[in-house]
Amino acid sequence: MNPYRHFIGEIVAALQSMQAAGELPEKLDFSAITAEPPRDAAHGDIATNAAMVLSKAAGKKPRDIAEPLLARLKANPDVVDGAVAGPGFLNLKIADGFWRARLGDCLKAGTAYGDSSMGKGAKVNVEYVSANPTGPLHVAHARGAIVGDALSNLLHKAGYDVTKEYYINDAGAQVDKLGQSTYLRYREALGETVESIPEGLYPGEYLKDVGASIAKRDGARWIGKPEADWLPEMRAFAIATLMAEIKADLETLGVHIDVFSSERALVESGAVDSAFGELTRQGLIYQGRLEPPKGQLPDDWEDREQTLFRATQFGDEVDRPLKKSDGSWTYFANDIAYHHDKYRRGFADMIDVWGADHGGYVKRMKAAVSAITAKQGELDVKLCQLVRVMRNGELVRMSKRAGTFVTLRDLLDEVGPDVVRFTMLTRKNDAPFDFDLVKATEQSRDNPVWYVQYGHARTRSVMRQATAAGIAIDGLDSAPLDRLSDVGELALIRMIAQWPRQVEAAAVAHEPHRIAFYLYDLAAAFHSHWNRGREEPGLRFVIEGDSDLTRARLALVQGIGFVIGSGLKVFGVTPVEEMR
Repeated sequence: MNPYRHFIGEIVAALQSMQAAGELPEKLDFSAITAEPPRDAAHGDIATNAAMVLSKAAGKKPRDIAEPLLARLKANPDVVDGAVAGPGFLNLKIADGFWRARLGDCLKAGTAYGDSSMGKGAKVNVEYVSANPTGPLHVAHARGAIVGDALSNLLHKAGYDVTKEYYINDAGAQVDKLGQSTYLRYREALGETVESIPEGLYPGEYLKDVGASIAKRDGARWIGKPEADWLPEMRAFAIATLMAEIKADLETLGVHIDVFSSERALVESGAVDSAFGELTRQGLIYQGRLEPPKGQLPDDWEDREQTLFRATQFGDEVDRPLKKSDGSWTYFANDIAYHHDKYRRGFADMIDVWGADHGGYVKRMKAAVSAITAKQGELDVKLCQLVRVMRNGELVRMSKRAGTFVTLRDLLDEVGPDVVRFTMLTRKNDAPFDFDLVKATEQSRDNPVWYVQYGHARTRSVMRQATAAGIAIDGLDSAPLDRLSDVGELALIRMIAQWPRQVEAAAVAHEPHRIAFYLYDLAAAFHSHWNRGREEPGLRFVIEGDSDLTRARLALVQGIGFVIGSGLKVFGVTPVEEMR
């Protein structure tokens, strides 16, 4: 149960009773009513804006709604007190027994606690990574992969039917350059001297292995042949080899993709023609000229009549070309077809996770999705800012193998997938991020990864100690939870009860990093309570001669462990049993 959603229901029921009594108009919109923890815990457990949002429509001052509403809510046995604050906010104090019952919910559910039906099984497509198959994954790809994967897990926990997808950009000029670069490495493997890689091609040493593999397979078959003969072979072999490497790195990172979609297959299937036909049918395609960009003109600017999509009708700043000067499709046209294909596969809700360098592409893509789906589809784009890899504050040098960047494999080999995943989720996706290799493995409260894992390990340690002392730890969901009355214990129970709300709120906002903040706060509260027990023996978890209180406290510890484990599962991180 999300207790805050539960109390929205209780508040609405009380308002409806006021309507029945003639104290409020019959037709009121309750959808904007919220119930959430007040900023200051001294003000109570739940704050609601009900009176404020209904005031205008009801023709009453907020306090004239809040005071009779409070009187009705006080009749609820779970509401022990309340007060009207400021212009009309309502603060409620909820009975301790209500919160203890939520701990009971947690103990029954285990790590499934917080699972929600909010999404009602609606289909959502989350597309992420989608790195060009032209080289190994680097750390910025890793951030997008982790954000997309955690967001997918979060939406699944919130009740959505999620499909994780990777779009392989295996058509166009970039993969042709990959094929040309591979051909140079192939010739090099056969004994030719390659002095330097021409500008515009891929210089990374990772292509030496690819070229050598083709040389081993085909010998000198392609030497002296025209490019039209060898390019398709070089391109296809390199893409297949690099995609295999990318998939292996993602598996090591714990990212499991459901669907890999090929841009080349999409184009060859006629999907771009189909999308173009749909936009034409809607009257959204025309021949025209674009105004030149303001300021200095780009080198490739060409004033010519073009085939344009009326993107401005859907919120974009300018209309967008769909064909190049040679008549071939633009990347944008292919991307429209790809999102059209996703919509046809049943995904009205789409989320794309992109690198920050695609920021200028967001408006046009949203406009295209709106147009091609007749405003039935919706696209959210999460942009991930760049990542700098540091060591003790110093920038880490590039990978020799990759040539220009630090690879995901380098990062995984140094700190492991769990540390990479959690650390990347400690900042919002659109904030720049410095990944410090030393801090990420530091054993201190300043390292969220270690601090949260330490919290989980401590819960497991308590259980092991209880078992060693001959105390049964099975069936703790039937422990006498009313024995939990210390202020620290009750505060921890309230934090546990917030978990379902945290899941739903983070899922609605598409912000998995919120989970990291919550887990850190929960772990901090648990560590603090643990330390109180060192100074006050009466607060320790095992109390000799009082088995009921001991089992109640073990139940609290187990609940904390379940919630931390549940949050780490969303992150794709394995909870540790003990710290080493």
